[in-house]
Amino acid sequence: MRDRLSTGQPAEPAPAGAGRAPVILAAGAVLWLPGRPKPSGRLGRPRIAVIHRPKYDDWSLPKGKLDPGEDVVEAALREVWEETGFRCLLGPELPAQHYPAQGRPKEVRYWSAVPTGGAFRPNREVDRLEWLPAGKARARLTHGRDRLLIDALLVMLGARPLRTDGPPPVKERWK
Repeated sequence: MRDRLSTGQPAEPAPAGAGRAPVILAAGAVLWLPGRPKPSGRLGRPRIAVIHRPKYDDWSLPKGKLDPGEDVVEAALREVWEETGFRCLLGPELPAQHYPAQGRPKEVRYWSAVPTGGAFRPNREVDRLEWLPAGKARARLTHGRDRLLIDALLVMLGARPLRTDGPPPVKERWK
């Protein structure tokens, strides 16, 4: 099934009686904005959209289940738009998440994404959206697995991932 997903083909349900619960398939994105240009010409830190879901009272990244016949790319674009109000351009794929949900295995495919238009309006699923620097976005997210996606985005952008454990880095190593 993974090969079909990676080609963008519509998901197929597991055959009846396959012996295990079918995987819940979902897709989403880490929506980010480039930082503002600095006098040096370099860009500042990227800002990342984090959303608050009142149903779960958590802070998350936009994502959701595939609709029937929908492929993962279509689902990611739709979910970002439905939950944030932004149309977006998907970039490189980020690591997938795998975890149990409702007694079944769940796989969520993620992409990096930049907005191309739109505006946030609170809705039934999402009542708040905040654009935060990576460190603050990471701290705001409720689930550790979402924090790993911020790290993956930073690596993809060529930035240093955030350290969250262990002793502070020795300055000379970070030059």
